[in-house]
Amino acid sequence: MTTKLFFRILGLTLLFSVLPVQAEQQKAEAIFAGGCFWCMEPPFDKLPGVIATISGYTGGTKKNPTYQQVSSGRTGHAESVKVVYDPTVISYQQLLDVYWVNVDPLAVDRQFCDHGDQYRTAIFYLNDEQKRLALASKKKLEESGRFDQPIATQIVPAGKFYPAEDYHQDYYKKNPIRYKFYRYNCGRDQRLEQLWGDMAGGH
Repeated sequence: MTTKLFFRILGLTLLFSVLPVQAEQQKAEAIFAGGCFWCMEPPFDKLPGVIATISGYTGGTKKNPTYQQVSSGRTGHAESVKVVYDPTVISYQQLLDVYWVNVDPLAVDRQFCDHGDQYRTAIFYLNDEQKRLALASKKKLEESGRFDQPIATQIVPAGKFYPAEDYHQDYYKKNPIRYKFYRYNCGRDQRLEQLWGDMAGGH
């Protein structure tokens, strides 16, 4: 190796050693149930810091449940959405704030036009901090005086989350007309506006 080539390689090595290393994107997860999982993806997808939303099933006993099995109401699972997010950009508390205004927290074992415990509302916490924040947010809502009925939303530990079939993922993007037709006919936005007014979640 010539002296000239040696110093050239040395210079490149020193250059790369001082270049800033791009920080790897941090990831955290949250799991929410709010009725039809098609309708729970959009309000989270549009938030800065949310990396992905995955529709699926959790809270039940049957392994690898199918949509047909969950829909029967006999597996104990709830239609849910897993939110993958960057905690340096958006906090779990902010996700909770968005969650509440996208559900009817007064309904027991149903949401809008969908009935059965598979459509119950629930916050499935993944650690003690999520549990603390979820319980505090529910208590704050209960004490706000906004509603004269009890809050039915469950706050429970997360079990195994099973992603739903591919055709359910990003349904609102793949089938926008069918999605809007379903959402409108289900009365979701009308009820959310009745409950939350201007705070009602987007779709």
